[in-house]
Amino acid sequence: MIPNPSAPTAAVRRKPLLAVLLAPLFMALIAVSVINVALTAIGESLEADSGGLQWVISGYALAFGMLLVPAGRTGDATGRRRMLVIGISVFTIGSLLSGLAPSVEMLNVARILQGIGSGLLNPQTVALIQQHFRGQDRARAFALLATTVAVATALGPVIGGALIQLLGPDQGWRWMFLMNVPIGVAAIIGAFKFIPDDKARGKARPDLDPIGAILLCLAILGIMLPFLERGNSALVWLAFPGGLIVMGLWWVWEQRYRRSGRPPMVDTAIFANKAFRNGILIVSVYFLGVTSVWIIVPLYLQMHLGHTAFEASLMGLPSSVAAAISSQVAGRYVLTLGRRMVITGFGVAFCGLGGTAVLVGFVESGSIPFWWMAAPLMLMGLSQGMTVSPNQTLTLNSVDPRFGGVAGGILQLGQRTGAAVGTAMIPGIIFSLTEGGTEWLEAFVIALVIIMALTLAAMAVSFADRAREKATPGAL
Repeated sequence: MIPNPSAPTAAVRRKPLLAVLLAPLFMALIAVSVINVALTAIGESLEADSGGLQWVISGYALAFGMLLVPAGRTGDATGRRRMLVIGISVFTIGSLLSGLAPSVEMLNVARILQGIGSGLLNPQTVALIQQHFRGQDRARAFALLATTVAVATALGPVIGGALIQLLGPDQGWRWMFLMNVPIGVAAIIGAFKFIPDDKARGKARPDLDPIGAILLCLAILGIMLPFLERGNSALVWLAFPGGLIVMGLWWVWEQRYRRSGRPPMVDTAIFANKAFRNGILIVSVYFLGVTSVWIIVPLYLQMHLGHTAFEASLMGLPSSVAAAISSQVAGRYVLTLGRRMVITGFGVAFCGLGGTAVLVGFVESGSIPFWWMAAPLMLMGLSQGMTVSPNQTLTLNSVDPRFGGVAGGILQLGQRTGAAVGTAMIPGIIFSLTEGGTEWLEAFVIALVIIMALTLAAMAVSFADRAREKATPGAL
């Protein structure tokens, strides 16, 4: 069994433990953010077509999303350190094979391995923070996690571009993956040194509900696949209703499993917790809209205004710096301000989107240089630090730390699903409009307005949760 989460953890060296947890998370995030600038070089080096290149991204995303909740449950039941080490090991092997891949087919297999490793390790990171940190220390730990996300997202494209520039298009993209190998090895060593051994001991084999795990994986595959498979086949969309049906079967199975007296992979009663349910809905709607901003801005700058990929990638740097700073500040005050922090963050995002929509007209006319758009987009970074990490802290505070892996996996699954749907839907709207004769400027502004509407929807859920928060004894 997992040690009692209320037991003293003073003997744990929290700073090195947190460093060990964030190092593999950093390299996993770099692997996501770096790939977009590498696709052209990979295509030329491996003589790959667009279909093969698409699965360099989609294979990773699917494997990652499918495993989040089952991996969280397995870590909760059998030991989080062991699952973290397995995840880092698989990710590191996938990175090595990616860097040495002789063909795009082999690269796609290796990327799926990376996705599996990332899916295994991510829930353990959240659960171990939940287990070993309390109160304000936990808020600061999640804030540092958010800073890691912001820094990795900003550095990924820059590192990728620099490696390709220095080593050439054939070797540059390979070292994007190979650089993860020493980081992975160091993280494994650090995990054994600084993370307490929480391996479940006893003669009885833990019940991991394998049928529930398979059903959930199939449901996620069906729901996410149409948004990640950008081909022309309409048949792939049949997977979406199929995924919803399997999700319903999974829900029935989990409830039946629990009534039989056995521990389900996910106790569906967790969704009766309003704070947890609202937190998932908030972050899912937020990621549905905001993540696509960093796709449509480069599309507008490159495809319409003719700027280089490097110029477009720099637009996100001020935002990432702002996110890194604001997440640290938010970590100090989230337990004092509660959902008010998240609501304010959404207000900042709305202003940033509105400011971008106003400035883009002046950029289009040539009245101001394109880099002026970085100013309102920087507000998106401020918003990220005030919403994502605080929402995670507030949502998981309502969950028993013994089930932190499952809860963290569900929360991250909401993020991944929202991002997958949003990054397919919003750019798709722009392309549909422009191909139908709408001007690029108008299509871009329409997309921003849609994202603003989604931001307001997430804010509305946050206001509802604030009402619940105020009604709770000892409310903020």
